[in-house]
Amino acid sequence: MEPLLLALDVPLREFDLGVELAVGREVVALVGPSGAGKTTLLRAIAGLVKARGRISVNGTTWLESGRGVELPPEERSVGFVFQDYALFPHLSVRRNVEFGRHARADGLLERFGLARLADAKPRELSGGERQRVALARALATDPAVLLLDEPLSALDAHTRDEVRGELQALLREAGKPTIVVTHDFEDAAMLGNRVGVLVEGRIRQTGSPGKLVAAPADPFVATLTGANVLHGEARRVDGLTELALSSGERIRSTDLAEGAAVAVVYPWEVTLSRTAPDDSAQNHVEGAVASLVPIGNRVRVRVGPLTAEITSDSADRLGLTVGDRAVASFKATATKLLGHGS
Repeated sequence: MEPLLLALDVPLREFDLGVELAVGREVVALVGPSGAGKTTLLRAIAGLVKARGRISVNGTTWLESGRGVELPPEERSVGFVFQDYALFPHLSVRRNVEFGRHARADGLLERFGLARLADAKPRELSGGERQRVALARALATDPAVLLLDEPLSALDAHTRDEVRGELQALLREAGKPTIVVTHDFEDAAMLGNRVGVLVEGRIRQTGSPGKLVAAPADPFVATLTGANVLHGEARRVDGLTELALSSGERIRSTDLAEGAAVAVVYPWEVTLSRTAPDDSAQNHVEGAVASLVPIGNRVRVRVGPLTAEITSDSADRLGLTVGDRAVASFKATATKLLGHGS
């Protein structure tokens, strides 16, 4: 039996949150847009909002509506890391970590690299240090379940990249049933052993990050994982499927589809050139460069309906600027068809 089993129903203003999930001693990351019900799910597990259904943790029932069982929050063994960390500004790092019944800071300050900051106040800490304090406090009572609400959203881009890997290691080391919710697929893919896509109160798909990228269940999942999603009409041509896009271009795929279809192409599968190259790629889409966004040592370039992700060296060599004409090329084998236009 998995340590955490839940089947919850929470009425919200625009929809009902309905989630069934089994979580082992692993990190499950739920990713979805704002308003999808992510925070509500965590609060329902912690007993901070009313919910119907069942929650079982290590064989102990926390919630079973049919039998009238509903443990109050203080009787649920939960470590909760809030989005803004919710540290007490007037307490030292040590006192923050020790806050709560039977909380112990012994070993945690050292383990989290906070020993030298034990007497500091939250205002004296960096974003990454505040996050470590919040996580140490969540673990100080040795909870049965760990819940994290958008744990990286309060960090700037530079700190976020640095802290993401650190947080991944700490969560793996904790070895507890853990649910992380985020709106960022990159965060979810880095932190979660499994990733679930939560939209309007329902989980659309779960699996490894690689599975969600390789085989998205629907266009929304594909978009969330960073893909270009192109709608059109499909027909068979020369042993391939040709998709006529609404923008007028025609692209080809090795997948099979007929009628309304959706093509999924990831930015790293798209190459750019000034003119159509003489290569093996079946698909060439010409358009104006709408934007160039540096991301680390890569640049995301928007050309017509497509976003390409190329190295900074390639971008410099092409010398592209907004408004220039460019050709985005990608192979038929890299063009996945979902076979429906929804």
